Amino acid sequence: MSKGTTHSNVMDKDDITAFLAAYFPQIKEGGTELLVEAAGPMTARLRMVFNERFLRPGGTISGPTMFMLADVGLYVAILAQIGPVALAVTTNLNINFLQKPGHSDLIAECRVLKLGKRLAVGDVSIFSAGNGVLVAHATGTYSIPAH
Repeated sequence: MSKGTTHSNVMDKDDITAFLAAYFPQIKEGGTELLVEAAGPMTARLRMVFNERFLRPGGTISGPTMFMLADVGLYVAILAQIGPVALAVTTNLNINFLQKPGHSDLIAECRVLKLGKRLAVGDVSIFSAGNGVLVAHATGTYSIPAH
C-alpha cells in the first residue's frame, strides 16, 4: 500500500458469504464447508472445516484441497476491497506445501499486498487449526475487470 493510501472494506464477511453462496455454489459441493471468519482492510481469514473426504493416500489433506482454500481466500480478501465483482479471476497462483497438515480444520490468513485498477497481488498462509503449524504458503495474482 502506498504512503497516504487507505483501503476500507466495501464488503463484510456476511456480504461475501452471501455472494459466494449465490455465485459460486460449487464451493459447497461434496460436503466442503468454507467459512469466512473475517474480512478486514486488505485481509481475510477463512476456515475450511475438516472432512475425511479431503484425505489422500498417506492420510494427509490433499494439495488440491489446500489450493482451493488459498484461491478462494485470496479472492475473498480482494472482494472485501473491490465489492461484488464475480468476473475477477485468478491469473496466477503458486503454492508451497511446507508440512503435513493435521486432521483438523485449515485456517487461511490472506493479505492483499497490492491492489491496482486491473491487478491484485496477495499471499495466503494456511495453518492447521489448533496447533498453528504453517502447512502451506501461496502467492497469487487476480485480474480485475473494468467495473
